[in-house]
Amino acid sequence: MTKFTKSNWMTRGLQEKLNIVGEQFRLARLRRNLTMDQVAQRAQCSRLTLSRLEKGSSAVSLGVVARVLNALQLEDDILKLAQDDILGRMVQDMEIKTKKRASKK
Repeated sequence: MTKFTKSNWMTRGLQEKLNIVGEQFRLARLRRNLTMDQVAQRAQCSRLTLSRLEKGSSAVSLGVVARVLNALQLEDDILKLAQDDILGRMVQDMEIKTKKRASKK
């Protein structure tokens, strides 16, 4: 069993989502008929890092994710992260409804 540390703590649900994202990267690569070596070279990362990304590892940096998306010609997909923030908009709307006075300067 893995020793619990803050760096490897992950809820089961979040890890499952990372696994799904990794599988989506793998399928996008295969649909384009690209090898791991080709994508890793285009993304300027190692084949091992790409493998970790495709397996859903949480240790892969956002920069690598962006470069792999670019290598797969999916760079605009990075803009979809946290795009539809329903909870945040609800909280924002609640704060807007409360009357606030302008600061006196």
